[in-house]
Formats: sequence, structure tokens, C-alpha cells
Amino acid sequence: MKDLIEYIAKALVDSPEEVSVSEVGGEATSVIELKVAKSDLGKVIGKQGRTARAMRTILSAASTKVKKRAVLEILE
Repeated sequence: MKDLIEYIAKALVDSPEEVSVSEVGGEATSVIELKVAKSDLGKVIGKQGRTARAMRTILSAASTKVKKRAVLEILE
């Protein structure tokens, strides 16, 4: 899951070296924290949050396959 979000985020931003993804895992749910450069924050969120919503949908579909719940948090 972490690698998937990192791959998508690096493809979207102007400075991919500043993308960092960490995963806080629990038994049934894992929280994936995405941190990007301030200038790239708008690209990751998108207009009216569309890009972020799409990333969450992809993450949800991938996590369903491994029978685990995953939540994406975009940090500033």
C-alpha cells in the first residue's frame, strides 16, 4: 500500500525527492501518511479534492484485495 501511494504521489509532483510516505499499521486498519513539499500540496489534493479522493479510492480497492482497511492522510 505504501509503495502504491508513493508511486502515484511521485508521478504527480514537481519535486519527487521530497515525497515521504509512512505507514502506521494496526490489526485491521493501517494509516498511510503522505507528506509532500508545500508547493506540491495543491497538485496532490487537486481541484475540490478530486485527486486526493481518487488516490483514496485506489487505496481502498487495493486494501480490499488484501482484506485490510487503509486510510490516507495528507500531511502539510
